[in-house]
Amino acid sequence: MYHSRLQVQCDPDYSELLMAEIADAGFETFLETDNGFEAYVEMEKYDKEQLQKIKEKYSAQTPVTFLEDRIEKQNWNEQWEKSYEPIIVEDQCLIRADFHKIDTKYPYELIITPKMSFGTGHHQTTYLMIKNQMTINHRGKRVMDAGCGTGILSVMACKLGAREIEAFDIDEWSVSNGKENIEVNGCSNIHHQQGKLSELNFNGKFDIILANINKNVLIEEMNLYAGYLATQGQLLLSGFYTEDIPDLLESASLNNLKEIKRDERDQWAALLLAN
Repeated sequence: MYHSRLQVQCDPDYSELLMAEIADAGFETFLETDNGFEAYVEMEKYDKEQLQKIKEKYSAQTPVTFLEDRIEKQNWNEQWEKSYEPIIVEDQCLIRADFHKIDTKYPYELIITPKMSFGTGHHQTTYLMIKNQMTINHRGKRVMDAGCGTGILSVMACKLGAREIEAFDIDEWSVSNGKENIEVNGCSNIHHQQGKLSELNFNGKFDIILANINKNVLIEEMNLYAGYLATQGQLLLSGFYTEDIPDLLESASLNNLKEIKRDERDQWAALLLAN
């Protein structure tokens, strides 16, 4: 049996968005590569018209290459497992999939097995979020995880002692995968749902808001984060480059948020803000 393969070369900032939209077009399996990702589906069982629209949409925004061919069916899970290594953040937090067997013990251990390989700690922005979460007192706090992906930041918040966590994402695959990861980590205090912040309603304020999204969404939603942030609350952001920091800080200032600290990793950045 043959499978259709789509090889996508793109800026890392666009990979997650492209994967989500290509999944909606019918592709089922995704493998991250050095310069993008590959997507697979049974031979031609995808929406060609929708895929063409995705190509046109993103080609107008960023340099991106789509290469289509066919290959013989393989054991995708086996191939993915071979390429997916555990991550250790600052020698404090181990992030592993459920098939990894690690003898060394760390203060924190997160079991994250993604259906698509984002939100695993491998990307610099996720690493930055986990690193900086470990410096924030979560104990007894109410936390929002906006654009939660695999649920990794919510699980970290739970491990750090958060009282209650509201997690959400606009993508159906993220919600499904996030719920699995939340369950396997035994985090019963995480409420997880599909939706966009502007369309959801939450009662009360949050002590900590986590948002690892992209620059444009962060700026668009900054007023919402500020509105939901409790007095002396903290807003941790990533998903953007160091060169984007001035734009983020300008938006933060307009919403009465000030910079507490910043961090970077391979030209990617994180900001901790407070009201």
